[in-house]
Parts: sequence; structure tokens; C-alpha cells
Amino acid sequence: MSAATIRAARRSDVPTILGFVRQLADFERLSHLCVATAEQFDEALFGTRPCAEAWMAEIGPTTVGYALAFTTFSTFVGRPGLWLEDLYVAPVHRRHGIGTAMLRHVAAIAVERGCGRLEWSVLDWNERAIALYRSLGADLLGDWRINRLTGDALLRVG
Repeated sequence: MSAATIRAARRSDVPTILGFVRQLADFERLSHLCVATAEQFDEALFGTRPCAEAWMAEIGPTTVGYALAFTTFSTFVGRPGLWLEDLYVAPVHRRHGIGTAMLRHVAAIAVERGCGRLEWSVLDWNERAIALYRSLGADLLGDWRINRLTGDALLRVG
């Protein structure tokens, strides 16, 4: 299992989180969509009305990954949930149980908060991640499709 320590993110972690987000975008072949700034992350995580939270995985003094989640609500179960937006471990530290430890950490927080669900998405080509999630008992919801409005389309609808 992982030798990593997992702790809540601090404001001073924002540049590291943003760096990891950019690495994740590269890995997912979506770097062209990654336009977030440190100021936006600072406000989202630590501003007057935080809308997300993050956790850092460390091995000694080295930060090796992060997870970022936000609260959702399920009308079907009548309880809040957590949406795991990102779970990222630097490539050199993968396959050492750090991702599993981080997922377990976030799941424990969801349980502690009385959440009815912990949910996330995974790209269909990321077979290693899918295998990990299935090994932990996660259901891959093949009949659900994520929808998104962004940019001009969001402005037209809004």
C-alpha cells in the first residue's frame, strides 16, 4: 500500500494543484481546454464562498498527487454526495497504491458526512483506471452520458 500521507489542501498548495491540473489535462489529451488560473482556484477553494475542496498526497516533503471534489445532491436518495472531479498521481508515483489511498480517503469523507454517493467520471480509454475503480466495487454507468454547456452555447441558453 501507499506510503503517502494525505492531507487537506492549503492556500499555499494552489500553484501545485494548478500544475497537476495541467498535467492531468495533458494526460487526458485535453490541454487545449485547460484555461483555469491560480486566482480562480484560490477563490474556488479558499475564497469567501468555497465551492470545492482538495487533498494533497505527499511522500515526505514531495507532493505526488491531489484529489478535488465538490458537494452534490441526489433527489433520488435525498442526501448530499461528493463528486470527485479530479484524482491525479504524478506518473513516477503511479502503481504504488497512492490513487487507491486517495480514493479511499475521499470515500471516508463522504461516509463521515452522510453522503449517499461518491461519483466521478472516467475516460473510456483509461482502462487502468476503470479496472481500479471496478476492483473497488464502483459501478460504471454505461447508460448515462454527461452533457455540457460552455462558452457561447452556455451564454445562448443562459
